Amino acid sequence: MDADVVIVGAGPAGAWTAYGLARRGARVLLFDPSHPREKPCGGGVTGRALSIVAEAVSLDRLPAVHVRSARFLDRATGVSAAVPLDRAKGPADRMESSERCRTGERLIVASRRDFDAHLVSAAERAGATLVPARVSQVARDNGAFRVLTADGRTYSTRWMIGADGANSFVRRRMGKRFPLDQLSIATGFFAHGAVSDEIVIEMMADPPGYLWSFPRVDHLAIGICAQADAGKSAAALRAVTATWIGETSIGAGARLQPYSWPIPSLSVEAFDTLEIAGPGWLLVGDAAGLVDPVTREGIYFALKSAEHAADALTVATGEPDRQYFARVRGDIVPELIRAAQLKARFFRPRFTRLLMQALQQSEGIRRVMADLVAGTQTYRGLEWRLAKTLEVGLAWELLQMRSAAKL
Repeated sequence: MDADVVIVGAGPAGAWTAYGLARRGARVLLFDPSHPREKPCGGGVTGRALSIVAEAVSLDRLPAVHVRSARFLDRATGVSAAVPLDRAKGPADRMESSERCRTGERLIVASRRDFDAHLVSAAERAGATLVPARVSQVARDNGAFRVLTADGRTYSTRWMIGADGANSFVRRRMGKRFPLDQLSIATGFFAHGAVSDEIVIEMMADPPGYLWSFPRVDHLAIGICAQADAGKSAAALRAVTATWIGETSIGAGARLQPYSWPIPSLSVEAFDTLEIAGPGWLLVGDAAGLVDPVTREGIYFALKSAEHAADALTVATGEPDRQYFARVRGDIVPELIRAAQLKARFFRPRFTRLLMQALQQSEGIRRVMADLVAGTQTYRGLEWRLAKTLEVGLAWELLQMRSAAKL
């Protein structure tokens, strides 16, 4: 079977790319042997991400938790601070109001099985074909790609898109595997039977990262995220999560189902040399490394890269791979570089203490943090907005982080 585009991976990046291409008349094959499925991530979908898919995904039919607040913990000092998320005030809200108004949401947490299923269904309604098979081989064949699946079937295509996550088969086939120091481990437990409408976050210094609890419709996703080269195995990190559950009583009494998953977490240097496209192929979402290095949030960037990929292959003039690369470099990468500049010092105790004190004392800081969690405050201009709250120490610390990263 021939196709204009073969997409490997039916998560948000792959499904939304398929939707964008198919609705413009491209013949699209979307390969994934197991999607839609539950994924080991928080599952938070920000208002700006929802605004992208609002034309194709009915939120009324999507089971999700409408998050009321985010609670930040510092057990070393016994400090806790709650940040309301169910109201919208402040400069960043006005800046992003056009996006928020399309959905009326700040942040939801959805089952990835449900959210991804809605996107796949939208792609199929637009004309894409879901092939429930694993791609086992890809080879060049007279200017095109020959795709072989595990069940022995062969397909040919002009364009190959890798949307298959941090361990992307397409990325590896193109010789672009992520090194260990550009990956994070997300591991923890689904706490079945426990429910909430609150996110809980605690930053940690050893290893640098954070613990979280995100509420799903019928369970909590509780976990930890840390760099893969930090010297802690997935099992050791999961043990830290289990201790956290016991000490905080979050998810107490729930049935715990373990999970682990790699997430790209790139450095400034890696973003500067990012390779996400070439003759006949593109990478989108996690496969392209387009994940916030601090929060490890990737759904919004997956959807944005999907839009750019679909535009490059159907609308842009010139060489599509170069057009796609230029769009991602201009629109997505600068924000991720700003986050990467902060990552090295973001989880240090000094910054955590300053942040927790500010969250307790300042309504302005709570609004800034609410907007960061909800995705309406970008890293651009973050120091200036913090300074305007008169929390000069926190703003200065962030400025020092960014300056040190540039040296």
